[in-house]
Amino acid sequence: MNTLSVKILALFLFSGVLFSGCEKDSSNDGAEAVFIIPPGFPSMVFPQDNNFTRARWELGKQLFYEKQLSKNNTLSCASCHKQEFAFSDSVALSLGDNNALGSSNAPSLANIGYHPYFTRAGGVPTLEMQVLVPIQEHNEFNTNMLDVIDKLKQNTSYTQQAQLAYGRDLDAFVITRALSTFERSLISGNSRFDKYVNDSTHYSLTASELRGYQLFNSTQTNCSSCHAGFNFTNYTFENNGLYLNYADSGRMRVTQLPQDRAKFKVPSLRNIAFTAPYMHDGSFATLQQVIDHYNSGGQPHVNKSSLVHPLNLSTQEKTDLLNFLNALSDDSFVRNKFFN
Repeated sequence: MNTLSVKILALFLFSGVLFSGCEKDSSNDGAEAVFIIPPGFPSMVFPQDNNFTRARWELGKQLFYEKQLSKNNTLSCASCHKQEFAFSDSVALSLGDNNALGSSNAPSLANIGYHPYFTRAGGVPTLEMQVLVPIQEHNEFNTNMLDVIDKLKQNTSYTQQAQLAYGRDLDAFVITRALSTFERSLISGNSRFDKYVNDSTHYSLTASELRGYQLFNSTQTNCSSCHAGFNFTNYTFENNGLYLNYADSGRMRVTQLPQDRAKFKVPSLRNIAFTAPYMHDGSFATLQQVIDHYNSGGQPHVNKSSLVHPLNLSTQEKTDLLNFLNALSDDSFVRNKFFN
């Protein structure tokens, strides 16, 4: 176990909580809880009605793995957001209730608490509201919140936890906020790249990875124009020339504007090696295919970003770029036992 993981483990055992909003937790005998933010990451903002406590995190974690959230009690959030894949899925389109095919590739939930809006089209403004989407979608959980509440209330443990966490009966308010509390704790910032950036004296990248990093930030590739900042995304909506004609209208479903047709939220590249397949529809099986796509310049879709154009990368440059992307993998995140 690396030094950072040991520190996190020690803090958890001391405070009885993995992360917190730096508030007193009455459910934890008054112990001061600690919300661990990796070096270089900004602080995380919690809604005023959903500050972090141990009780809320524990309830949210249980709900994240609860299959009674689905109509036939066969699916949970974790069914499509698996920890070993950085809380994404390993298939192009996940299967929902009665094996219905999902409509888009399940994105990673790593650092989801920093996102300004949710779903690939950006149609959901808060994390608390996001869980309502899979619950009611016919090709996901295929149910409704009232039925979910009725089922969960049969378990007295849930009713007790709701009172402990929020001081009220189990209801939609409790379920949506507890789940989002757990999901906000899914913070990933301990990759080999992070270690190098934060302590280059003791950690290093290979010569190929460093060349890939320089290439990533160059005007030749423009990668860092969209995949910017600590989370390697600027959260904008772009078309990358994947197709000439898209089955999914993307951002246009939300705005109804033709100029938003087939635009999707720029994903984070953190843990990208764990989150195959790629693109909004999971159409690329490997990172090499992704690099080849951008190297080609993509299809001339009317809304394609002006930043996407032929890159003319050599074989070595493509290898360097691939090696850098692999260095964004946070092994401690996908192995952290407190998340499962």
